[in-house]
Amino acid sequence: MTNLTHIDATGAAQMVDVSDKAVTSRQAIATGRITMTSEAAAAIREGSIKKGDVLAVARVAGIMAAKKTADLIPLCHPLPLTKVTIDLTPDDSGVTATATARTDGKTGVEMEALTAATTALLTIYDMAKAIDKAMIISDIRLLEKTGGKSGDWKAADIG
Repeated sequence: MTNLTHIDATGAAQMVDVSDKAVTSRQAIATGRITMTSEAAAAIREGSIKKGDVLAVARVAGIMAAKKTADLIPLCHPLPLTKVTIDLTPDDSGVTATATARTDGKTGVEMEALTAATTALLTIYDMAKAIDKAMIISDIRLLEKTGGKSGDWKAADIG
């Protein structure tokens, strides 16, 4: 089991020691989608949801979540994020969230980007659930990452 980075020789969970790694510029981009009725999608686009501006609140929630990732995911390192952006693209059947996280550090920001995108989508669900409780959050995935020892990576197109 010693070849697994988050497991020690006895099989116990451990935080990876990154003290010997070099500080590099790192970026990760993650995406996800929430699908809903055309009525709910229109209400979000028109800004007529009773709870307020869904997209503005979801954007702030995603940024806040990225900053709290280490508090939510047990073995993540707390990172000094240098930038987090949340792009929300509404259409006739839902909203696509794309989160970008950046840092200059010893470990990557993939989890921060994934957490940001997911939380933005959860916030949309929370704010629009009075119109559509059957919304579906799906297709959460890492699109790309740059920096670090393992280098750059980009997801292959799916679908």
